[in-house]
Amino acid sequence: APPPAQAPPPRRVLLPDVGVDARVAPVGVTDRGDLAVPDDPSVAGWYRYGPAPGSVAGSAVLVGHVDSDTGAIGEFAGLYDVRRGDRVEVRRAGADPVRYRVLSRVTVPKEELPPSAFRRTGVPVLTLITCAPPFVPERGGYLSNLVVTAEPVESGRAQWPT
Repeated sequence: APPPAQAPPPRRVLLPDVGVDARVAPVGVTDRGDLAVPDDPSVAGWYRYGPAPGSVAGSAVLVGHVDSDTGAIGEFAGLYDVRRGDRVEVRRAGADPVRYRVLSRVTVPKEELPPSAFRRTGVPVLTLITCAPPFVPERGGYLSNLVVTAEPVESGRAQWPT
């Protein structure tokens, strides 16, 4: 059977409970095989080799910076304040937005980023990834990742409290 059609690409991610509002651009991998992150700390990257937000299966991954080399604060710095139950909205090209509710927020050493974050099967989730302390310049910067996982919520009804 042919693979299922890819959901429309994401264009913007919003977490209104913590003030995140970032444009989204597709990313791949670096020459070393690491997940690429957009240079601009105000832009989130969508891992284009995995599911897109709104896909019927798998983990759609968005990645972004906490800050930049110049000291500019990145949009994903807001993930430090995310709580279980917070809202996430992903606006997509030519399609209705997809809404999620945060399930978990964990910090893991960079070398222990779970492979399940990039899975292409199973229940659909949105996985948001950014850097986390400690920051050790002589070891390449941040040594951990903050991983936020969110589940889709039904669209079409007023599920967001006002």
